[in-house]
Amino acid sequence: MPDCNNNLPMMLLSPMIRRAEQHQVCVQLATSSATQISFSVSGYDVNSEQTTLVLGKYCYLHTVIVTPEQGDFVTDKALGYEVYFDDRAQPLDELCYEGLSSPQFIIPKQLTKVLHGSCRNPHHSSKDSLVMADTQLESFRKQGQSGPSLLLMSGDQIYADDVAGAMLLAIHQLIERLGLYKETLNGLGPLEDITKQLFNREKILPKTPWQACSKRSMSYWTKTDDPHFTSMHACNHLMHFEEFIAYYLLAFSPVVWTLIDTDKISYKEQYPAKRQKFYDEWLVLQEFITGLSSTQRLFANISTLMMFDDHDVTDDWNLTAQWEQAIASNAASSRIIHNGLLSYWLFQGLGNDAMVDSKTLLAPFKASLVEGQWQFSTLDKELQRFGRWHFCLDTFPKVVVLDTRTHRWRNEQNFAEPSGLMDWEMLMELQETLINHEAVILVSPPPVFGVKSIEAIQAAFNICGQPLMVDVENWMAHEGSAKKLLDIFKRADTPKETIILSGDVHYSFCFSVQSRFGRHHNRIWQLTASGIKNEFPKKLIACLDKLDSIFYGPWSPLNFFTKRWQMEVNKHPVYHATKKQPYLVSNSAISLISLKQGKLAKYELWHGDGSINQFCLDLE
Repeated sequence: MPDCNNNLPMMLLSPMIRRAEQHQVCVQLATSSATQISFSVSGYDVNSEQTTLVLGKYCYLHTVIVTPEQGDFVTDKALGYEVYFDDRAQPLDELCYEGLSSPQFIIPKQLTKVLHGSCRNPHHSSKDSLVMADTQLESFRKQGQSGPSLLLMSGDQIYADDVAGAMLLAIHQLIERLGLYKETLNGLGPLEDITKQLFNREKILPKTPWQACSKRSMSYWTKTDDPHFTSMHACNHLMHFEEFIAYYLLAFSPVVWTLIDTDKISYKEQYPAKRQKFYDEWLVLQEFITGLSSTQRLFANISTLMMFDDHDVTDDWNLTAQWEQAIASNAASSRIIHNGLLSYWLFQGLGNDAMVDSKTLLAPFKASLVEGQWQFSTLDKELQRFGRWHFCLDTFPKVVVLDTRTHRWRNEQNFAEPSGLMDWEMLMELQETLINHEAVILVSPPPVFGVKSIEAIQAAFNICGQPLMVDVENWMAHEGSAKKLLDIFKRADTPKETIILSGDVHYSFCFSVQSRFGRHHNRIWQLTASGIKNEFPKKLIACLDKLDSIFYGPWSPLNFFTKRWQMEVNKHPVYHATKKQPYLVSNSAISLISLKQGKLAKYELWHGDGSINQFCLDLE
């Protein structure tokens, strides 16, 4: 890539194909200087409408809408494209698959293959499954097959609350290198002395004094202040807006890592355990960096849509009304949450709807930059009012992506109880969306039909007043939202084939669900793929798998004590060669959903270690 001012590469973030439709394609990329961007698409004369947001002295985020001058783009067929900066073609060789002269995208319409995954933690010891997805997509394209035409990422694309020490140092190097604009403090600590903040940020994150805590809480009786940010790994939690921006760039682009002086990624700590943790994570992070060239190529060749879950902002985000109250009552806590949501809007939200609804935040965002510093007081109000994070894609099957974070059904009797994942109004909107469709792909970040033994353990912790300790974030944890959602599925005019794609839990499984009663012979598939680069402890998940089979088997009377007792849930095993495997799989993976005429035909897991597993869909 050509150099520009300050000896920086021109392209900081390679083109990411976001929402792709017949009438337009949305592409996002970042550059180190201002430039006029245009695209060419093979076989078409196109127009390029560019929206640029200045994030720093040397950081420009571009969202480009590419439209054909006449007619529509062809669907379900690979289309090559090129990128121009100020009418100069940019070299995209590293984004091309073998044997092709340009990167390609496919506009999905009749879905036959869809990629889905969630939970990508850069410093987790597991392999990055996006690298495997890139390898497999290249194999399809080399054989002249289109392969998957859509990638759905259902949450935790970043881990704002679980940041490696080495990553935090790299973030601050990148902030200075790109001259990212900084925000007014608004109650947050200063950015100086970042080395002193390593593994210590949980001490400066806001807390509720124990004297102000409820007498029903453990904090009151143990006389310990109640932290607003409840992640077990909050010692390096992202706080400032510019930190979130730098993290996104480092998580998706190999180019920006060339700007990092790795010799300065070091940690001198008197405690051996912390020092060992730092270098262990840095070692894993270096392997993650080597795979970024593959992931950027993947994003340049497939339409990608994303939805947040909690870690994109912080762990336990909006889990209870009490948690929301604590955050709202503290300016610093609110600032951190808004920074996370605002950065999501920039790097994920704008591309999800191609700026149809999300563009309403553009003007207040631009107005927030005052003399090279962010002042978000006005934008925060607009951000709180914005309620269109959810979206649909007009394909067959129709893709419906749920926001299970910002429209919570709060428990008004007890604010410490878990909130429902969606309130009544949003569930009614969902019902209207599902009516009169033959088949639908429903993206719900947390599983709708989860593992009953695990949900029972979560319920026990909730009874003890500790819902935050085990993330009681399942659909069945709230009476109102659970009942309404199940009623929707039992309606006669909802889809005959509903494929629910979920993540969040760090293990994968395949359940099929049917109503025990009624005349609506619909089939619901709960396909959970998690995580892309994260895993549940293997020994523990094996134990929970056995417990679930024992206590909640098909003929167990305990099933009738669950909220979904009117639904028959069948678990589908994984087969590897000729050996039958457990139902729950903890091995980093991205899933491939194969469809035939809108119905599920095959469900595979592409693992980060290069292996492939397939679920047995036929139980007979």
